[in-house]
Amino acid sequence: MGYFFDAARAMAMSLKSAFRKPTTIEYPFEKRDQGPRARLTFALVHDEHEEEACVGCLMCQKICPSQVITVVPGKKRPSEATGKKRGFADDFVLDMNACIYCELCVQVCPTDAIVMTQEHMRPGFAREDLVLTMDKLYANEQEKELSWGRASILLAMQDPKRGTDQERAVTKKKSAAKAATKPKPEPKAEVKADEPKADTGPTEDAS
Repeated sequence: MGYFFDAARAMAMSLKSAFRKPTTIEYPFEKRDQGPRARLTFALVHDEHEEEACVGCLMCQKICPSQVITVVPGKKRPSEATGKKRGFADDFVLDMNACIYCELCVQVCPTDAIVMTQEHMRPGFAREDLVLTMDKLYANEQEKELSWGRASILLAMQDPKRGTDQERAVTKKKSAAKAATKPKPEPKAEVKADEPKADTGPTEDAS
């Protein structure tokens, strides 16, 4: 008898689920709204002078635990905006096939050149579609919504004393100006110890 009760209960559950609204969506035809902390793919960005922010320092490549980042640094050359010599990357490749989305590459970037986006990658049918070349990474900057998490912001959240590079530069400048205007203490006069008197021996009383 227990078998029939179990079978009836299973059939009732199946009928109940058959008329229930689906909880999944058909991506990419339907897209679910992402939260503000979503991290879905990567992008390379330009700096305030509209130049490539990446300087080819290899920090992201060295820290990547999956070793999916390959950077080819170029020779230093003068910046068109500032005229100062700076580094550039000749090539940048990020293989998403083995990426674990740890975001360490973003956190160590000294120039905030690499960030994550809040939009998915376009679905593909080959492994090559998941390899982000330098052109694809810069295209993501224009086409996808970028995450707010940059290296300077994330480091400041972990250690507020460090702050952003701009805040540290301002603090250093203020400290130097304060030290320059602070009056120096006058040197104290050296006090010489009294020299001991020469021992002349016992004196005879004159009678």
